[in-house]
Amino acid sequence: MKKAFRLIGIVLGAVAALLVLVVLAVTVAEYRPADEEPVTLAGSGAQSAAPGQTLTVLSWNIGYGGLSETADFFMDGGSGVRSQDKDSVSANIDAVTDLIGQTDADVVFLQEADRNSTRSWHIDETQRIAAASPAYQTAFAGNFKVLYMPYPIPFYGHIDSGIFTLTKFTADSARRVQLPCPFSWPVRTLNLKRCLLVERIPVDGSDKELVLINLHLEAYDSGEGKIAQTKMLAELMQAELDKGNYVIAGGDFNQSFSSVDTSMYPLQGGGLWECGEIDVTEFSDGWQFLMDTAHPTCRSLDRAYDRSDPGFQFYMIDGFVVSPNIKVETMETLDLDFVHSDHNPIAMTVTLG
Repeated sequence: MKKAFRLIGIVLGAVAALLVLVVLAVTVAEYRPADEEPVTLAGSGAQSAAPGQTLTVLSWNIGYGGLSETADFFMDGGSGVRSQDKDSVSANIDAVTDLIGQTDADVVFLQEADRNSTRSWHIDETQRIAAASPAYQTAFAGNFKVLYMPYPIPFYGHIDSGIFTLTKFTADSARRVQLPCPFSWPVRTLNLKRCLLVERIPVDGSDKELVLINLHLEAYDSGEGKIAQTKMLAELMQAELDKGNYVIAGGDFNQSFSSVDTSMYPLQGGGLWECGEIDVTEFSDGWQFLMDTAHPTCRSLDRAYDRSDPGFQFYMIDGFVVSPNIKVETMETLDLDFVHSDHNPIAMTVTLG
């Protein structure tokens, strides 16, 4: 009996020591970006921006190619960790490049684009997309970098992911702007460091700029993170407008806009992920908050997509915020029926005033 207790003690001690080593390793290796960092621009676009010009903006949270119609996800009530095999991830990324080619958008905002992650079989999705889109200049800002996540089972593993912008313009500069992080140690070490990817496009015949902001705001906080991040975004956009610049922010807000009627997508039950809401009255007059509710932009990941279930959970969380000096011509959700991602892409056509 003493030998059995001794063996159990040794095993428990070894497990405890291993956990300490893991916590120490992820703490030492924690991603700690600066408040602002320059972002490398690759390639160049052939277009130039000018007053009166009309352009199309496409935004899509591509779910790292691993959250297609058959997927569920452990953070949203499901059990899936690596929900797709390598061929499926590859096919989903091919669908992204196909849509970019079909829409021929002038600006493309992508979220959850992996470069070297266990969950997406270490496929460099940004390189694949850039290689298939030679007419675009590209910029990448990391927001999720973890040496190794030992949770859940099977382990989530190594993560290198972020937001990715493609433009047919040639930007003067791009920068990564760190957003407030609502989490403290040790949870912070394994969490996203949310950011804005801000690009500046010179506008011909003026000293103004077209400022493009790709974003993916907080998802799993209790609300304070979303509020702080939205406040910082609003202040940055207003500062650019005060300079006379044109401003377009787009992506996955993980929130609906209070000015948009989303009652057709109510919460279907307890335990499901809930999105936040941005109170647009807290912004100065003239800003345009755009969501097309004809189709939902996101589905729940508590289970695989069930088209036959009228009670399936949907959300409106992807959209655009546009400055008053830009005229919005069209804005729509592109209904791809969540075949390749848990988000539908959104597209907007605007004219610079």
